[in-house]
Amino acid sequence: MPSRPDGCPEPSGLTNSDLANSDLANANLTNADSSDRSIASETPHVDRRSNERYQIGWQTLSKINQAAAEQVLANLQEIAPDLGRFIVEFPFGDIYTRPGLDLPTRELITIAALTTLGNAQPQLKAHIHGALNVGCTPEAIVEVILQLAVYAGFPAALNSMLTAKEVFAERGITAPKSPPEAQS
Repeated sequence: MPSRPDGCPEPSGLTNSDLANSDLANANLTNADSSDRSIASETPHVDRRSNERYQIGWQTLSKINQAAAEQVLANLQEIAPDLGRFIVEFPFGDIYTRPGLDLPTRELITIAALTTLGNAQPQLKAHIHGALNVGCTPEAIVEVILQLAVYAGFPAALNSMLTAKEVFAERGITAPKSPPEAQS
């Protein structure tokens, strides 16, 4: 099999000369018609908040943590309002509203995922508040984070546990203590 200068084999039946002679290689991509580039600027502005996905996402997000959602959207408004829209529509309009899992379960899963990431403490804090808002107990939140020490590592679990402790303190909740180990 012929090889390329980088030592990798050529895909079967395709050589560098075949690629050089292809229509794609001969296309003048740098001189694209300027009217193609202006399509986005000519598209009429659409109020993205009027779409159904956004409305459903906002309703779901409002049940979880409306104050945090409003803050995130306000912070993104000047730099990336579409990112805010994506956050409302996709996770909260499409995923959180699927059948099969209730909101408390979804929030515990989110806490587990954010703990595993290990670098998303602001989002973790918002979702711990959200989990409490939709009926999760502090004990369940602590147990999820504690279990993640095994799979995500002790530093990630430690940081997440301290974030949970901070949320509990903000809400006047006494942090649950782990049950004593069973005596043998």
